[in-house]
Amino acid sequence: MFEALAKVEDESSWQSMVSVLERQIFDFLGYQWAPILANFIHIIIVILGLFGTIQYRPRYITGYAVWLVLWVTWNVFVICFYLEAGDLSKETDLILTFNISMHRSWWMENGPGCTVTSVTPAPDWAPEDHRYITVSGCFLEYQYIEVAHSSLQIFLALAGFIYACYVVKCITEEEDSFDFIGGFDSYGYQGPQKTSHLQLQPMYIANSVLYAVQAKKPRQSLQNEYAF
Repeated sequence: MFEALAKVEDESSWQSMVSVLERQIFDFLGYQWAPILANFIHIIIVILGLFGTIQYRPRYITGYAVWLVLWVTWNVFVICFYLEAGDLSKETDLILTFNISMHRSWWMENGPGCTVTSVTPAPDWAPEDHRYITVSGCFLEYQYIEVAHSSLQIFLALAGFIYACYVVKCITEEEDSFDFIGGFDSYGYQGPQKTSHLQLQPMYIANSVLYAVQAKKPRQSLQNEYAF
Protein backbone atom coordinates (compact mmCIF):
# COMPACT_ATOMS: atom_id res chain seq x y z
CA MET A 1 0.00 0.00 0.00
CA PHE A 2 2.73 2.43 0.99
CA GLU A 3 4.82 1.61 -2.10
CA ALA A 4 1.82 2.33 -4.32
CA LEU A 5 1.26 5.71 -2.64
CA ALA A 6 4.95 6.55 -2.99
CA LYS A 7 4.75 5.69 -6.69
CA VAL A 8 1.76 7.98 -7.16
CA GLU A 9 3.60 10.74 -5.30
CA ASP A 10 6.62 10.31 -7.58
CA GLU A 11 4.45 10.52 -10.70
CA SER A 12 2.76 13.68 -9.41
CA SER A 13 6.15 15.26 -8.63
CA TRP A 14 7.52 14.39 -12.06
CA GLN A 15 4.47 15.87 -13.78
CA SER A 16 4.85 19.05 -11.76
CA MET A 17 8.56 19.27 -12.61
CA VAL A 18 7.99 18.77 -16.35
CA SER A 19 5.28 21.44 -16.45
CA VAL A 20 7.46 23.89 -14.47
CA LEU A 21 10.42 23.30 -16.78
CA GLU A 22 8.18 24.08 -19.76
CA ARG A 23 7.00 27.24 -18.03
CA GLN A 24 10.56 28.19 -17.10
CA ILE A 25 11.63 28.17 -20.73
CA PHE A 26 8.95 30.64 -21.81
CA ASP A 27 9.57 32.84 -18.76
CA PHE A 28 13.24 33.03 -19.76
CA LEU A 29 12.25 34.02 -23.27
CA GLY A 30 10.03 36.77 -21.88
CA TYR A 31 12.57 37.99 -19.26
CA GLN A 32 10.08 37.42 -16.44
CA TRP A 33 12.58 37.39 -13.58
CA ALA A 34 10.18 36.89 -10.66
CA PRO A 35 8.56 33.78 -12.19
CA ILE A 36 12.02 32.50 -13.16
CA LEU A 37 13.16 32.70 -9.54
CA ALA A 38 9.96 31.09 -8.24
CA ASN A 39 10.18 28.28 -10.80
CA PHE A 40 13.80 27.59 -9.90
CA ILE A 41 12.99 27.29 -6.19
CA HIS A 42 10.06 25.02 -7.01
CA ILE A 43 12.27 22.69 -9.04
CA ILE A 44 14.74 22.38 -6.14
CA ILE A 45 11.96 21.64 -3.64
CA VAL A 46 10.41 19.04 -5.94
CA ILE A 47 13.78 17.26 -6.18
CA LEU A 48 14.04 17.23 -2.38
CA GLY A 49 10.48 15.91 -2.16
CA LEU A 50 11.32 13.08 -4.55
CA PHE A 51 14.41 12.26 -2.50
CA GLY A 52 12.36 12.19 0.69
CA THR A 53 9.78 9.87 -0.88
CA ILE A 54 12.37 7.44 -2.21
CA GLN A 55 14.40 7.41 1.02
CA TYR A 56 11.35 7.48 3.35
CA ARG A 57 12.34 10.82 4.92
CA PRO A 58 9.16 12.43 6.31
CA ARG A 59 10.90 15.75 7.03
CA TYR A 60 11.71 16.28 3.37
CA ILE A 61 8.17 15.40 2.35
CA THR A 62 6.76 17.75 5.02
CA GLY A 63 8.94 20.58 3.74
CA TYR A 64 7.72 19.82 0.22
CA ALA A 65 4.10 20.02 1.39
CA VAL A 66 4.71 23.37 3.12
CA TRP A 67 6.29 24.76 -0.04
CA LEU A 68 3.29 23.66 -2.09
CA VAL A 69 1.12 25.97 0.01
CA LEU A 70 3.41 28.89 -0.87
CA TRP A 71 3.49 27.75 -4.50
CA VAL A 72 -0.30 27.82 -4.70
CA THR A 73 -0.29 31.32 -3.17
CA TRP A 74 2.20 32.53 -5.77
CA ASN A 75 0.19 31.14 -8.67
CA VAL A 76 -3.00 32.69 -7.33
CA PHE A 77 -1.18 36.04 -7.31
CA VAL A 78 -0.05 35.51 -10.92
CA ILE A 79 -3.64 34.78 -11.95
CA CYS A 80 -4.86 37.92 -10.18
CA PHE A 81 -2.08 39.93 -11.84
CA TYR A 82 -2.94 38.89 -15.40
CA LEU A 83 -6.68 39.23 -14.79
CA GLU A 84 -6.01 42.67 -13.26
CA ALA A 85 -7.79 41.95 -10.01
CA GLY A 86 -7.98 44.91 -7.65
CA ASP A 87 -5.38 47.59 -8.36
CA LEU A 88 -3.10 45.27 -10.33
CA SER A 89 -2.44 46.09 -13.96
CA LYS A 90 -0.53 43.88 -16.38
CA GLU A 91 0.11 46.84 -18.67
CA THR A 92 1.70 49.29 -16.23
CA ASP A 93 2.95 47.18 -13.31
CA LEU A 94 6.42 45.70 -13.80
CA ILE A 95 6.34 43.41 -10.77
CA LEU A 96 7.23 40.25 -12.67
CA THR A 97 10.40 41.84 -14.06
CA PHE A 98 11.43 43.44 -10.74
CA ASN A 99 11.05 46.84 -12.49
CA ILE A 100 14.25 46.08 -14.41
CA SER A 101 12.71 46.12 -17.89
CA MET A 102 9.40 46.64 -19.66
CA HIS A 103 9.24 43.16 -21.12
CA ARG A 104 5.96 41.31 -21.12
CA SER A 105 5.06 37.67 -21.39
CA TRP A 106 6.58 35.81 -24.34
CA TRP A 107 3.07 34.76 -25.34
CA MET A 108 2.11 38.38 -25.94
CA GLU A 109 3.92 38.40 -29.30
CA ASN A 110 4.04 34.68 -30.00
CA GLY A 111 0.54 33.55 -29.09
CA PRO A 112 -1.54 31.48 -31.51
CA GLY A 113 -2.58 33.61 -34.49
CA CYS A 114 -0.96 36.81 -33.21
CA THR A 115 0.23 39.39 -35.72
CA VAL A 116 2.96 41.77 -34.55
CA THR A 117 3.32 45.19 -36.16
CA SER A 118 6.15 47.57 -35.31
CA VAL A 119 5.17 51.16 -34.70
CA THR A 120 7.52 53.86 -35.92
CA PRO A 121 8.54 56.27 -34.74
CA ALA A 122 8.55 54.96 -31.18
CA PRO A 123 7.13 57.20 -28.42
CA ASP A 124 9.54 59.30 -26.42
CA TRP A 125 8.88 57.31 -23.23
CA ALA A 126 9.85 53.99 -24.86
CA PRO A 127 13.38 52.79 -23.93
CA GLU A 128 15.92 52.68 -26.72
CA ASP A 129 16.50 48.93 -26.41
CA HIS A 130 12.77 48.14 -26.65
CA ARG A 131 10.45 47.94 -29.62
CA TYR A 132 7.09 49.63 -29.69
CA ILE A 133 4.62 47.22 -31.28
CA THR A 134 0.96 46.45 -31.65
CA VAL A 135 -0.42 42.90 -31.46
CA SER A 136 -3.63 41.84 -33.15
CA GLY A 137 -5.47 38.79 -34.45
CA CYS A 138 -4.68 36.49 -31.51
CA PHE A 139 -6.94 33.47 -31.11
CA LEU A 140 -6.17 33.45 -27.39
CA GLU A 141 -4.87 36.45 -25.49
CA TYR A 142 -1.56 35.98 -23.71
CA GLN A 143 -2.98 36.66 -20.26
CA TYR A 144 -5.30 33.67 -20.56
CA ILE A 145 -2.39 31.45 -21.53
CA GLU A 146 -0.54 32.56 -18.40
CA VAL A 147 -3.66 32.00 -16.32
CA ALA A 148 -3.94 28.47 -17.77
CA HIS A 149 -0.31 27.77 -16.79
CA SER A 150 -0.88 28.97 -13.24
CA SER A 151 -4.16 27.06 -12.94
CA LEU A 152 -2.39 23.84 -13.99
CA GLN A 153 0.28 24.43 -11.34
CA ILE A 154 -2.38 24.96 -8.68
CA PHE A 155 -4.12 21.70 -9.64
CA LEU A 156 -0.85 19.71 -9.55
CA ALA A 157 0.17 21.36 -6.28
CA LEU A 158 -3.11 20.46 -4.58
CA ALA A 159 -2.83 16.85 -5.72
CA GLY A 160 0.80 16.71 -4.59
CA PHE A 161 -0.10 18.23 -1.21
CA ILE A 162 -2.77 15.59 -0.55
CA TYR A 163 -0.46 12.72 -1.50
CA ALA A 164 2.44 14.20 0.49
CA CYS A 165 0.36 14.47 3.66
CA TYR A 166 -0.90 10.91 3.28
CA VAL A 167 2.60 9.53 2.63
CA VAL A 168 3.92 11.30 5.75
CA LYS A 169 1.06 9.82 7.75
CA CYS A 170 1.82 6.30 6.50
CA ILE A 171 5.54 6.63 7.25
CA THR A 172 4.85 7.97 10.74
CA GLU A 173 2.39 5.18 11.56
CA GLU A 174 4.82 2.56 10.26
CA GLU A 175 7.65 3.97 12.40
CA ASP A 176 5.41 4.08 15.49
CA SER A 177 4.32 0.47 15.06
CA PHE A 178 7.90 -0.63 14.51
CA ASP A 179 9.05 1.17 17.67
CA PHE A 180 6.20 -0.47 19.61
CA ILE A 181 7.40 -3.91 18.55
CA GLY A 182 10.91 -3.01 19.59
CA GLY A 183 12.81 -2.35 16.42
CA PHE A 184 16.27 -3.69 15.71
CA ASP A 185 17.67 -2.62 19.07
CA SER A 186 15.46 -4.90 21.13
CA TYR A 187 16.27 -7.93 18.98
CA GLY A 188 19.96 -7.16 19.12
CA TYR A 189 19.85 -6.75 22.88
CA GLN A 190 17.88 -9.87 23.79
CA GLY A 191 19.69 -12.23 21.45
CA PRO A 192 23.06 -12.40 23.26
CA GLN A 193 21.31 -12.86 26.62
CA LYS A 194 19.50 -16.00 25.47
CA THR A 195 22.61 -17.38 23.82
CA SER A 196 24.80 -16.83 26.89
CA HIS A 197 22.15 -18.41 29.14
CA LEU A 198 22.03 -21.52 26.98
CA GLN A 199 25.81 -21.78 26.95
CA LEU A 200 26.18 -21.54 30.73
CA GLN A 201 23.50 -24.07 31.62
CA PRO A 202 25.21 -27.15 30.09
CA MET A 203 28.47 -26.16 31.76
CA TYR A 204 26.78 -26.16 35.16
CA ILE A 205 25.09 -29.52 34.59
CA ALA A 206 28.30 -31.10 33.34
CA ASN A 207 30.27 -29.95 36.41
CA SER A 208 27.59 -31.19 38.84
CA VAL A 209 27.55 -34.62 37.22
CA LEU A 210 31.32 -34.81 37.25
CA TYR A 211 31.42 -33.88 40.90
CA ALA A 212 28.90 -36.54 41.80
CA VAL A 213 30.91 -39.22 40.00
CA GLN A 214 34.15 -38.18 41.64
CA ALA A 215 32.52 -38.15 45.08
CA LYS A 216 31.14 -41.68 44.71
CA LYS A 217 34.33 -43.32 43.55
CA PRO A 218 36.10 -43.36 46.98
CA ARG A 219 33.03 -44.91 48.66
CA GLN A 220 32.83 -47.68 46.11
CA SER A 221 36.51 -48.49 46.53
CA LEU A 222 36.16 -48.62 50.33
CA GLN A 223 33.23 -50.98 50.11
CA ASN A 224 35.13 -53.24 47.78
CA GLU A 225 38.12 -53.39 50.07
CA TYR A 226 35.99 -54.18 53.10
CA ALA A 227 34.15 -56.90 51.28
CA PHE A 228 37.44 -58.47 50.29
